Amino acid sequence: MPKRFVHFMLLALAVLILDQSTKHLVEALFQYAEVRTVIPGFFDLTLRYNPGAAFSFLADAGGWQRYFFTGLALVVSVVLVFLIKKHHAETRYALALSLILGGALGNAIDRMVFGHVIDFLLFHWNNKWYYPAFNIADSAICIGAVLMVIDSFKKPELASQ
Repeated sequence: MPKRFVHFMLLALAVLILDQSTKHLVEALFQYAEVRTVIPGFFDLTLRYNPGAAFSFLADAGGWQRYFFTGLALVVSVVLVFLIKKHHAETRYALALSLILGGALGNAIDRMVFGHVIDFLLFHWNNKWYYPAFNIADSAICIGAVLMVIDSFKKPELASQ
């Protein structure tokens, strides 16, 4: 097993542990929909449940989405492990995949255990514009996606002739 592959798997595990531990902490300290201001007019902590996907997509779909998104996350996670193993020498790409893997597993665990994803980070502007609540897993997935886009702009190496 290549050492770099193991490092990327440990990063995914760290994301998963950070995600799950923060969610459990918020669950223990907050009542549902309670809001605690951290930075007035900008950032709050809250406890929200999302039975759908990003931005509550399909949240009111009747329950089938729980199994669909859980299954999708698990299939994607298996593919991500194979991709990380194959591309472990490509640091930025493997880093992106590892962040996405940890985030996907974090949200999949929520769906399997609770039937919804636990969200708690709430950004807003002057109590007028609110970004939907999210969590560490969502953040890792977004950062990983941005890194993948950045990586796509790298110049391809010319094949030796």
